[in-house]
Amino acid sequence: MNNLRIVFMGTPHFSVGILEAIRSAGLNLAGIVTVADKPAGRGQLIHESPVKQFAVQNNIPVLQPLKLKDPDFILKLEALKADVFVVVAFRMLPTEVWKIPAKGTFNLHASLLPDYRGAAPINWAIINGDSETGLSTFFIDEEIDTGNVIRQLRMPVGENESAGELHDRMMIEGGQLVVETLNDIASDSVQPVPQTEFTDSPKRPAPKLFKENTQIDWSADSKTIHNLVRGLNPYPSAWTTWKNSKGETRNVKVFRTAICDETGSGSLSLSSTKTQLFIDTNGHKLELVEFQLEGKKKLNSYEWLAGNSAADWAVSTD
Repeated sequence: MNNLRIVFMGTPHFSVGILEAIRSAGLNLAGIVTVADKPAGRGQLIHESPVKQFAVQNNIPVLQPLKLKDPDFILKLEALKADVFVVVAFRMLPTEVWKIPAKGTFNLHASLLPDYRGAAPINWAIINGDSETGLSTFFIDEEIDTGNVIRQLRMPVGENESAGELHDRMMIEGGQLVVETLNDIASDSVQPVPQTEFTDSPKRPAPKLFKENTQIDWSADSKTIHNLVRGLNPYPSAWTTWKNSKGETRNVKVFRTAICDETGSGSLSLSSTKTQLFIDTNGHKLELVEFQLEGKKKLNSYEWLAGNSAADWAVSTD
């Protein structure tokens, strides 16, 4: 029987999916740690993290430290008398925090470690065109994503699956993996494996996503561009610039593309039917299915072509 006292640490919607699985399994959530409330949006209204909202709705004690080394926070954390900490999409923990629980602190990471250590493993698996990825639970140590692996789950990646779609599947599977890991810890059946023993695993990085590494390189082949687009959908999105017949340039976020059967010449010219918009890339032509010009709302190609002409726009490579 699992009587562990669990303290959960996380912030975004993904973390809430894991919390829901822990609660549904009837496990004991003794407390939750998340980021402090902060102003957001045009009105600078106070914003609570999804994890904070979950804690309040379920009457679970919640701590929101500004600094994780704050002695007052550490005292309050110790007072929760947790057996184990579970970390999902949170900040890097200082040693004095992750060493508190007797049965350790473990993290859920969205890759098959040691592959894709870093901030954006879901995105990079798709950007790199992988057909398989997975989830890992591992005990936290002094470095980022380097601790001993407890459990792993392999997951296929659909040929046209977006990062958002994979994220949602991983949230469901990840919840179950965390519950299984907690049950292993409760029964003292854990046999963690050092990541140095995964000798056949690739060890690619999964760095943060910035404007510089999310811009579309139109000299790449159509498959590479398609993978970049789906790997950054819905956030932060791949982007490019277009120039109109007046010489004005606009940033364009590209959310969905489709690879056409027709071979492309790489001319980067835009063309269209009445309902579809295409760009002539290397390899094959790409259909621009869903995109958003700066200052405008997100549109599919049919909606955009109702008020625009492909002949008036060109991809800018400046």
